[in-house]
Amino acid sequence: MPVPDLAADLRLLEQTVREAGALARSHFGGTLKTWNKKGGSPVSEADLAINTLLEERLRPARPDYAWLSEESADDKARLSAETLFIVDPIDGTSAFIRHRPQFTICAAVVHDGRPLCGVVFNPILDEFFLAARGLGAQLNGTPIRVSDQVSIAGCRMLAGQAIFRDPQWHIPPLPAWPQMHVENRSSIAYRMALVASGRFDAALVQSAKHEWDLAAADVIVTEAGGRVSDHSGRPFRYNGPTAKLAPFVCAGPTLHAALLERLKATPLPK
Repeated sequence: MPVPDLAADLRLLEQTVREAGALARSHFGGTLKTWNKKGGSPVSEADLAINTLLEERLRPARPDYAWLSEESADDKARLSAETLFIVDPIDGTSAFIRHRPQFTICAAVVHDGRPLCGVVFNPILDEFFLAARGLGAQLNGTPIRVSDQVSIAGCRMLAGQAIFRDPQWHIPPLPAWPQMHVENRSSIAYRMALVASGRFDAALVQSAKHEWDLAAADVIVTEAGGRVSDHSGRPFRYNGPTAKLAPFVCAGPTLHAALLERLKATPLPK
């Protein structure tokens, strides 16, 4: 299959995810049927309704593309496909259920293991992030860029506060983590998009994630001049057999390098 028409695919993703955002707004704040999936993560009827909308719009428009979604059965035929959609109908379902505006709708086109275009939409705050490889990244139509923060000390970090207090992360001779401004958001993709926009300097997680958490935001951060990698500095490849990815670090290039240096001799917290 030839490389996709990125501009056309990005338009398709934007149109479809905006429609999905309207559906999410119609459910947000109301009474929802919710339950826990196998493994304990929450899901709601809104997750499934949005997933259905995304699939019904995207798959017929690109019948040659395979499909990977958090809320769809995993068809392993995708592993032989060069191009596929990777979507998360609601990234941050726990926030959505609690009526907190920290969730996003995410969709990406991945070709040969690399995300080529992606959108991340917070429909409650009306923040629409998008990017395509070589075409730059935008927030609500305005170009965005990662911050120029170079040091860990004083950076604006999106992560769980507890991970920086874990004793495994400052084993001598490593000192404790320097003082930072640390906040968190329920949606992994939203954290990454906020780094892409320069509102935060870095995002860091210490546990494995899924491809649908990162794919769309990965290309947005990259096109905004940042880097996304595992804790060893390796970039991610997508459409793997398990759809799982290692813990990641996301930041502008200089700060990303500083974080990797800090992490390289430090085991991941258990």
